[in-house]
Amino acid sequence: MRALLLCAALALTLALPAMAQPSPPVVRLWPDGAPGSGQRRGEAETVKDGVYFSNVHDPSLTVLKADQRHANGAAAVVVPGGGHRMLVFQNEGMLAAKNLNRIGVTAFVLKYRLARDEGSGYSIENDAAADLRRAVRWVRAHAEEYGVDPARIGVMGFSAGGELVSLVADNPEPARAGRRDALDSVSARPDFQVLVYPGPLGVPAKDAANAPPAFLVAGSRDSCCMPPTLALYQQLVAAGVSAELHLYADTDHAFNVGQRGERLSLQHWPDRLNDWLADGGWLVPRGERKPEGVPAP
Repeated sequence: MRALLLCAALALTLALPAMAQPSPPVVRLWPDGAPGSGQRRGEAETVKDGVYFSNVHDPSLTVLKADQRHANGAAAVVVPGGGHRMLVFQNEGMLAAKNLNRIGVTAFVLKYRLARDEGSGYSIENDAAADLRRAVRWVRAHAEEYGVDPARIGVMGFSAGGELVSLVADNPEPARAGRRDALDSVSARPDFQVLVYPGPLGVPAKDAANAPPAFLVAGSRDSCCMPPTLALYQQLVAAGVSAELHLYADTDHAFNVGQRGERLSLQHWPDRLNDWLADGGWLVPRGERKPEGVPAP
């Protein structure tokens, strides 16, 4: 009996640090309400199985800071996929953010408005893309607060989130009718882009020549998203943009950050991203090395 009590006490002691860890902070992107959200901004988000989110009317960023012992000042807005009907928030959001944290990158996971969620009334090009632009502006405006270099802020999107990345990084921003607030004067252009099996919206790009350096990855058997991935890569390279492409054999859609599928190569694709970020100078603290492949302003 005494041994059992000791084991139980030890198990509880080991569990306490995990239980005591606070939830990461969440920042609302539109304090006065997202444009076009109307009366729906107060509606609660819908959560399925604790990992899939929908009914998003109040876009936000969940902040995961890199450990200060190895934080390097780089940052990325992570944009989960889900077909614009839901957000695969854990596998394509939080897990991707934690992988970035391990290499010293502070991550901001975006919840954006879902144009194909039942009865949403939003559009991909105008509303969801506006949420991503707003997110980049917000991170850049608050860079000092989070120990981030405002010239090393990237975007990383999966599937539908990859479509938003392409719409924001590779296409011109739509004309806006005046400034909504002070954030509108901050640049929404990301400094680098990561597209993970992105959907076809935004391809072909309309502003490829001014696009930031790009890392693209998809499965060779992904009938939806391999063709636009390859087409965008070819367009960026033809425009003189620094770009790297990885297509994985016998692989379909939605392999997340390597936890889905049996192929060893898929489990290691985030390492290829880390290599690309390191080779480009994005992981070197500001002032020690200028990132490569960045177009002149």
